[in-house]
Amino acid sequence: MRFLKKSVIITAAVYAVLFGLLVFTALYSSGNYALTSVVFIILMLIPFFVSFEKRRPQARELVPIAALSATAALGRVIFAAFPNVKPTSAIVIITGAAFGPQAGFVTGATAALASNIFFGQGPFTPWQMFAWGIMGAFAGIFKKSFKNTALICVYGFFSAFIYGWIMDLWQVLGFVNPINLKSFFLTFAASFYFDLTHAVSTVVFLFLLAKPWLKILNRVKTKYGLMKTGG
Repeated sequence: MRFLKKSVIITAAVYAVLFGLLVFTALYSSGNYALTSVVFIILMLIPFFVSFEKRRPQARELVPIAALSATAALGRVIFAAFPNVKPTSAIVIITGAAFGPQAGFVTGATAALASNIFFGQGPFTPWQMFAWGIMGAFAGIFKKSFKNTALICVYGFFSAFIYGWIMDLWQVLGFVNPINLKSFFLTFAASFYFDLTHAVSTVVFLFLLAKPWLKILNRVKTKYGLMKTGG
């Protein structure tokens, strides 16, 4: 797509290769990959936060991102009684679609970190930060293709599955022994129902929230001149 910058494509390709190497190493080597995978994912988080910081965002830009991050985290806590039914993913996607990939990533990562103060922190936290961050980042990258609510709902459906697959990868690397193609397949298959529930609930929340929230956020962005560099 024309609006995709070359740097975005290169970054996505590099990350795909790194994930491939991690899986390949786990399949064909022996050892416990829980710690290694956590360090790996933390290193993958750093470039996003560094790029956001290099923009030197102004206070008026940080306020809506902080508010949306808090709302996404709170939404996860409020719906704690309903596994995989959360407005968090929808809010992260809406933030990315309104303010761009950097804001979307920071919102997703921050929401995961903040909500785990309630749910409990652990080695899974960086993986959740990355998974929700990527969801928000790509919503920002593809925002020009969201011509209507239906298209952003389609994105929400598939990105929820990608979130689940990333967390499934952590599940295998952190807890499964031995690691082989069968263990990957069984883990991904076992999570299908939960991923589907997450995907459907994300579509429902996007259907309800995307149009009015994007209208408000775009007005705020225009009025206060936020994210002029596409962050």
